[in-house]
Amino acid sequence: MTGKAFEKLVGIMAKLRSAEGCPWDREQTHKSLRPYLMEEAYEVLEMLDEGNEEGLMEELGDLILQPVFHAQISKENGRFDMEDVLNTINAKLIRRHPHVFGDVEINTAEEQRIHWENLKKHEGKKSVLDGVPRAAPALMRACRIQQKASTVGFDWGETGPVWDKIHEELDELKNAVKSGSAENMHEEFGDLLFALVNLARFLKINPEDSLREAVEKFIRRFQQVESAFLAQERSMKDASLEEMDTVWEQVKKNDKTRNQEPC
Repeated sequence: MTGKAFEKLVGIMAKLRSAEGCPWDREQTHKSLRPYLMEEAYEVLEMLDEGNEEGLMEELGDLILQPVFHAQISKENGRFDMEDVLNTINAKLIRRHPHVFGDVEINTAEEQRIHWENLKKHEGKKSVLDGVPRAAPALMRACRIQQKASTVGFDWGETGPVWDKIHEELDELKNAVKSGSAENMHEEFGDLLFALVNLARFLKINPEDSLREAVEKFIRRFQQVESAFLAQERSMKDASLEEMDTVWEQVKKNDKTRNQEPC
């Protein structure tokens, strides 16, 4: 049933791109579709964050449409089609999981991660760091780059040196601020973020997810502060920072209390 449904989707996309299809779909290119691929991926993440299964089903469909769209464009250009895409990923998954489809013994996720990176080097990649898209969010890219470097032993064995590196980078940023050099501040701030990502990796925290959730938490609490002043028929612009901070701390306290309540 899944195969038939997928074939139907491929057929619909081909129809939309045909002369009898949709003008908007016909004029799209690989380049013009770039924003939609990113948008659909982030909408899937939003549904995952919300635990919205119905929404996730719909957004996954929207996301799946994107590679089908790109494959159809490439088929029209005589390059490849959706079947080629599927055959390529099927072969890659089998090749990269010899412990499942072959006779190689791998017992832990860490062993598999190292094995995976070693296989990639044999697939034509010149550096162990190859394969992380430049267009990926910076926090995500930093984490993946560090993970890849660790597969060849370029990593600390414990968190102690990681903390030391964070303090070192923080001191260098402070010195850059004192120097007043915008270029140095820019560089040192990046180094500090990179070191913090390294700590997140050691703590098994996804830095991208962690920051995204922190942003959502700030939005939620800030909007509660706005509501508190609105209830007083006051504008936040007319309040002092001390007044806003007092309300913020109360909102923060209430938020933590709610999160600690038993379900």
